[in-house]
Amino acid sequence: MKILLLLLTFVFLVFAYLQLNDPDPIHWTLGYLAIAVSCGLAAFGRYPKWWLWGVTLTFGIWMLLAAPGILHWAQQGFPDITGEMKASTPVIEDSREFLGLLITFAVMVFLIIRSRIR
Repeated sequence: MKILLLLLTFVFLVFAYLQLNDPDPIHWTLGYLAIAVSCGLAAFGRYPKWWLWGVTLTFGIWMLLAAPGILHWAQQGFPDITGEMKASTPVIEDSREFLGLLITFAVMVFLIIRSRIR
């Protein structure tokens, strides 16, 4: 499990770095760094409840705020959002953001569950 958590730490650090080229880099970079810190702490057996719950709640609210974008994508019949790196329409950007938030939220829920059974 330690290897998986260290791998997730590395992956989210890379995600944070890649966000530096994004039009809105600050909150995405900080968000991915928070997930990387969470995974890094967990890799070494540290599960500060206030941190885990705070980050999870933040991403959960952020995901709910982004939900209209994914709903709009569904209403359009799920057009391809992976064909190009640059998001040419708002639905592509909004859908990608929601899916990124969903991944981070799932990782945080995993860490909370892990902290309880450890």
